[in-house]
Amino acid sequence: MTPPTAFGRRGLLKGSLAAATTLSLGGCVSTLAGGSRPSPVAAAPAPEPEPAAGPALGNGPVRVALLLPLTGPGQGAAVAASMRNAAELALAEFQGPDLTVLLKDDKGTPEGARDAATAALAEGAELILGPLFAGSVAAAGGVARAGGRPVIAFSTDASVATRGVYLIGFLPGPEVDRVVDYAASQGRRSVAGLIPETTYGNVVEAAFREAAARNNMRVAGVERYAAGAGAAAAARLAPVIGGASPQADTLFIPETADNLAGLAQGLQSAGFNPQRVKPIGTAVWNDPRIARIPGLQGGWYAAPDQAGFQAFAGRYRAKYNTEPTRIASLAYDAVSYAAALSRTQGSQRFSEGVLTNPSGAAGIDGLFRLKADGTNERGLAIFELRGGASAVVNPAPRAFGSSGA
Repeated sequence: MTPPTAFGRRGLLKGSLAAATTLSLGGCVSTLAGGSRPSPVAAAPAPEPEPAAGPALGNGPVRVALLLPLTGPGQGAAVAASMRNAAELALAEFQGPDLTVLLKDDKGTPEGARDAATAALAEGAELILGPLFAGSVAAAGGVARAGGRPVIAFSTDASVATRGVYLIGFLPGPEVDRVVDYAASQGRRSVAGLIPETTYGNVVEAAFREAAARNNMRVAGVERYAAGAGAAAAARLAPVIGGASPQADTLFIPETADNLAGLAQGLQSAGFNPQRVKPIGTAVWNDPRIARIPGLQGGWYAAPDQAGFQAFAGRYRAKYNTEPTRIASLAYDAVSYAAALSRTQGSQRFSEGVLTNPSGAAGIDGLFRLKADGTNERGLAIFELRGGASAVVNPAPRAFGSSGA
């Protein structure tokens, strides 16, 4: 497969995934890196844009909208400000972008998102980036689909994904798939689960069972637990994961650092030994506190490679003299993706076939591709907890295969 083509601050770069500061497109634009040439795409007409009715970034002829909770409640406004800055940085680092990014405040509510999307389409937006919250995505998506325009949103709630409403956020399903696939590739044949009684837990349990079945791994037992009751759940699972001859050789624990310390004590009491039963988790394990838990040493989890975000964060700090939020990279990648497609794909730039090209793109957090059902896949690395830190033991893929990473 032709490697993705890289775009960056200095324009087109030859080669695959040339730097973490770039956004790369595969397949549909591979000819720009010397690959086979696809059918030519007619250039889109570029009429002189009318003045934007509100704040905007850039002054290109192609209009996209960025919907964020700029005056949203709680931490929403602070996150939105960081994402707005990331969008501005993306335009500054993309040489001569063809975009005008219309900034719209969705106020962190479905009603606000509906109004913002309506205004964006009235001002000529061909693509909507955002919103952030699931309810807002559903509301804005309804408006955009009625107007025949696609959405690339930042939510992690796959229930709001649908055809034409694509999620670029970090979804738990691909993380579960990656870590279970890796465990199976390392000879693991039976797995148990300790899963919190939360919405997140419901999502990852479904993905966990599907991934285990796909890899012919036997599910030896699953225990769900309410907040603060993890130790009791571990005790109930003791016959499966404890002792000298456990029934399972892998234990899936999709839990955060705030709750894992107490749960780890329950595992110790249940006779759990991570040298006999491999603990595995999702990207919520990407926390230094988890890496220091003795009972999880040797455990594996799937998450984006951190090098790209660290480089992005350094450039962000240099420009704005503050730290970006972790999901600011999503806004950077979404704007860069839109700019690259606008530059290379002519009148088809935001069509379904282009947006869901199976070769995907490479951004700040590595490879990603949007799927026709609105969800996404990401090229994730496998990390191992060792010596109080995390180390990559299986790198993120450099290209997507025909059916996945």
